[in-house]
Amino acid sequence: MTREEDIKNAVEVLRKGGVILYPTDTVWGIGCDATNAEAVKRVYDIKQRDDSKAMICLVDSDARLQRYVRNVPDVAWQLIDSLKETATIPDGSPSGIKPTTIILDGAINLAENLIADDGSIALRITQEAFSKELCYRFQKALVSTSANISGEPAAQNYCDIDTRIIEQVDYVCWSRRQEHKPHTPSSIIRLRQNGEVEIIRK
Repeated sequence: MTREEDIKNAVEVLRKGGVILYPTDTVWGIGCDATNAEAVKRVYDIKQRDDSKAMICLVDSDARLQRYVRNVPDVAWQLIDSLKETATIPDGSPSGIKPTTIILDGAINLAENLIADDGSIALRITQEAFSKELCYRFQKALVSTSANISGEPAAQNYCDIDTRIIEQVDYVCWSRRQEHKPHTPSSIIRLRQNGEVEIIRK
């Protein structure tokens, strides 16, 4: 199966409110339409995770990120720009800079059960080819939570994913299934409207 076909199949499932397993810019993820509360609930159920613990969303661009936050603070744009500059080296390949998720206040246009109690949402602009194209084709934010049962290690590669998870999703992407590389979850930074910055996970 080509990457193009794989993405097309995944998008069809997402648009129908389904749940997918897919490779991201970090570990393998469980994904769904971030605006669909029923799909989000299924992801919490699959992970056996309390829905009071918010999940990360992936987007493909600055413009898409702006759709989901009422007012993006200047410090966030400065951080995003600096991450873009260091995300690739001149030949276009990844530089090894760790992907970074930003938690922002004032989440909008997302499923309510995805937003934290304080109204914040965790978003990351992916630069990895497959997940970026998937987000672009889907035209919405995509839930991206590690493909593991809550409390167990994140699935660095497809071969690490628990069969209990594979059996419960509606589509498993074919791309990058053969990989056996070390992958780690993203860094997480909390940015507040007043410019305060807090590192949640390095």
